[in-house]
Formats: sequence, structure tokens, C-alpha cells
Amino acid sequence: MNQTHASIWESCLSIIKSNLTDKSFNTWFNPIKSIKFENNILTIQVPNRFFYDYIEEHYLGTLKKTIYQVLGPKGQLEYKILVDSPTHSHSNDNGFSSKDIKNPFVIPGLKKTKIESYLIPKYTFENYIEGDCNRLGRSAGLSISKKPGGTAFNPLLIYGDVGLGKTHLAHSIGNEILKSFPNQNVLYITTEAFTNQIVAAIKNGTMDDLIHYYQLIDTLIVDDIQFLSGRDKTQDIFFNIFNQLQQTGKQIILTSDRPPKDLEGIKERLINRFKWGLTADLKSPDFETRLAILEHKMGDDVSEVPHNVMEYICFNIKNNIRELEGVMISLLAQANLNNRKVDVELAKEIIQKFVTQLNKSITVENIASLVAEHFDVPIETLSSKTRKRQVVIARQLSMYLAKNYTKSSLKTIGDNFGGKDHSTVIYSINTVRDLIDTDSLFKDTVAELEKKVELSFMT
Repeated sequence: MNQTHASIWESCLSIIKSNLTDKSFNTWFNPIKSIKFENNILTIQVPNRFFYDYIEEHYLGTLKKTIYQVLGPKGQLEYKILVDSPTHSHSNDNGFSSKDIKNPFVIPGLKKTKIESYLIPKYTFENYIEGDCNRLGRSAGLSISKKPGGTAFNPLLIYGDVGLGKTHLAHSIGNEILKSFPNQNVLYITTEAFTNQIVAAIKNGTMDDLIHYYQLIDTLIVDDIQFLSGRDKTQDIFFNIFNQLQQTGKQIILTSDRPPKDLEGIKERLINRFKWGLTADLKSPDFETRLAILEHKMGDDVSEVPHNVMEYICFNIKNNIRELEGVMISLLAQANLNNRKVDVELAKEIIQKFVTQLNKSITVENIASLVAEHFDVPIETLSSKTRKRQVVIARQLSMYLAKNYTKSSLKTIGDNFGGKDHSTVIYSINTVRDLIDTDSLFKDTVAELEKKVELSFMT
């Protein structure tokens, strides 16, 4: 009895359905059609390359057993991909292959369809202040914007703590690409929104449409990729979309709150792909960069805030640019609404609402920590017996500042530096005074440290 390709495939579907959930069967096998059966080879048509990749990865064993059961040991399965480039083909060592055929229903010019980017126009390189903290990511982003998909930075993964400008940088790259290549399709999407798309597509049976949509993207920007954690199906689909875009020379930009090696709950194959290009970390900006950022964000309002107030804010808000901006907005609002003078006292009141703890008094320990940080030496060395010049200077300066800014006795100051007696403390203070009088560079260092003490602890 001669079997038709349709009847053979119906028999296969019956077996497959008994081994899968209804949702999996309806999502991945209902859209497949049989085309022909010749020379013991059943040819089926899948909607796109994504379907082929997904089925090969997740259901190859099921298909092999099914073909064996329906056609016997000589049975083979061939795929044809409905929507794809006619220049690519796939095969494996299991008697399963695919050959692309032209889709007669493709609308001419479909790939020129313009897609909404969802980029925020105000996030540009012009208002993204460069510093040591972000120079690598910013430079890579500028290179990408000149040649998206054509640099070694693909994918570009930008990571850093909350509020350091990851999203701003990602949008800046996207906006610059559109500025230089207005016909390209750039898409910005959060991982949460992407996951919701997947859920809706599975629920509504529109996975084909979603895959076609992503095939049109030239630059894909995905924010907060760490939220893929634990979402296995979303990871699988993203993996295949990632591969399609990568293989066709499209640009991928990702952001995360941690480096790839620290991403938990994400499959190793995805993490490996995240490492293919460049991983750029954004660090906390230094004092000078924070001040430049704040002045830029203030714009025309910068004249309303005394410079010492801006310095005070930047010295106390160290790790989060959003907080920096939030403090300044609150400061101006409080001054205008309550008719108060913009000064350090008001700034301190505002900052206390943003940070967990603001130092209210100066201690010897505070000063020692600040000086050790300035000289980049471990704080414990200030209490040691080492005679290394840098440590000795830091220790003497700490004693000098402690004498000037605290009410601690000479004995108490000495106790904080390895039990030095009061005569050693006096010697250290006098040494610093002599150096201030004779060494202009040292005098500048002392002035800088005094300013830091006052900015950090004084009202």
C-alpha cells in the first residue's frame, strides 16, 4: 500500500503528540507541514530557521524514534525552511537535513520595514560624560555606532552597579547608529519585556510572527540580561535569536548588573556567547567625574548652586549617578518651595534622606581611613612599625589632621596609630608643619586632605 507524505506525517504527529504536552505540541509541531515522500525520505516544511534549530536541539531524539517506528530503520527526515535565505543549508549526521526553499508569500521589501526603536532620544553621547570609570565602554560604543555589526565588539556586554549609566550608554549607541544609518532597524527592549513577548507568543500561537520580527532587527539592545535567570524557555528562544543575528552580521548590545561569569541561573552556552565580543564594566565615577556630570546635568541652573555645595554633594554621593541627580533636584526644590538658601546645611539635610549613614562627627578613625585611601595604602599599615616613606607620611598627616579636627588628646591619637606616645605625636605634627612651610607640593596635598575632611564630615 502506497503511503502519502500527508498520511505518514499524520502517523508521526500522533506518536509525537502522545509524548509531549499539548502546549509544546501546538507550539512546535502544529505549524509543520509535510511536502513529499520519496526514496524513504519524508520531507517536512518548518516556518523558519529558528524552528529548525529549536527542534534539532530539543526534539531530535523524539523525531528519530518516531521516524524509525513509522518508516523503519531506513527511514529518513528532511527539513525545508519556509522563510530563509536560499543560500544556506543545514545537515547533521543523523539522516536529518534541511534545504531552504523560497517563500512565495514574502512581501517584496519586507526587510526595509521600519521598526519602532523605543530609544530615549535624550540619551546621547553628547551628554554622556567620559571618565576613567566608563572610557572603555564609551569608546567601544562609539566604534560600534560607526560600523554596527562590523567590529570585534559583537556582542558588547556592558555591566556595572545600579545607577552607573549602563542604560544611558546603551541608548547612546542606538541613537548614534540611527543618526548615521537612518534606514537600519534598531530595537531597545528590556529582558522583562522580551520575556512577556515570548509568553504572549506561545499563548497566542504567534511564535512565527515574533521570530520574523526579530529577523528584521539590525541592532538589538537588551537591557538587564541578568533577569533571564531561571527562565529556561525564554533563554532557549533568546539563544536562537542571538545566533541568527550573530550569523547574519547584526549587532547585539547587552547590559547586566554583573559580569558574565557571575550570572547565575543562565545556561552556560548563553554565557559563552556573551563572552564572544567585549565585556566592558562601568565603575563608580571619581570625584572629578561626578562633579563634571553634576554640572552638566544642572545646565543653566548651575549658577544657582554655590560651588562648595556641589563639591559637598559629589563627595558624599559616590556610587550612584541617579542619586547624585536626585539630590540636586531635591535641593533646588526645597530651596524654592521653602524659600531657603542653597548651602551646605541644606545639602546635608537632603543627602541624609538618600544615604544610609552620613557621618555627623569626625573621629581619628575617620581621618585615618580618608588619608589611607588618599595615599592608597592599607589602613592597618598606619598602625604598624613600617618605615616606608609613603606610610610614614600618611601616618604623620593623619595625626596632624586628627589634632586639628578632633578633640582627642595626644595620647588618644597615639593609641590609634599603634600605641605611639605623645612625644611621637608632637614630633609628627611639627614635621607636617615644617613641610607645609618648605614644600609647596606637600602644602597642596595637606590642603586637599583638609578639604576632603571638611566635605566629608563638616556641616
